[in-house]
Amino acid sequence: MTDELDLIARLQDNASKEAAFRELLSTYKERLYWHIRKIVISHDDADDVLQNTFIKVFRSIDKFKGESKLYSWMYRIATNESITHINKNAKRHKISSEEIQNNAINNLKADVYFEGSEIQLKLQKAIATLPQKQQMVFNMKYFDDMKYKEISEILETSEGALKASYHIAVKKIETFLTSD
Repeated sequence: MTDELDLIARLQDNASKEAAFRELLSTYKERLYWHIRKIVISHDDADDVLQNTFIKVFRSIDKFKGESKLYSWMYRIATNESITHINKNAKRHKISSEEIQNNAINNLKADVYFEGSEIQLKLQKAIATLPQKQQMVFNMKYFDDMKYKEISEILETSEGALKASYHIAVKKIETFLTSD
């Protein structure tokens, strides 16, 4: 925790901000990329959203009050940027955000950055059938192995509601995977 407080202090000090930001990038870039990628699906979109996320973090770090962990705060920004990205794409193409997600899943097999098997592709399709919030809860709990308390800080939802969402998401995914 003291390392995080030190990093935050250096990020908020103009004299050390750039060096501290490079450290922040190297520490969190990969984890945030995969979090974003699970939401937007496409590698190119994930790169764009990641860049926007770090721009927003850089511009807003002075307003960070430390009421949550730095990591949780950045995850919340990444999550919001991902949702904004999906919604903008949906609006631009005049289709629903669900259709954007389905198109991304259908294009996943052709994505040179996707190295998954047919089973992983089917799991991604199952996750894409979930409402957006359930997708995020499932991804954070199942893939990122995050605690409900951390997810609660990121999504600003009660732990009880998250547990229910996760349970419902698991049931829906099981049903999807066992049908056929």
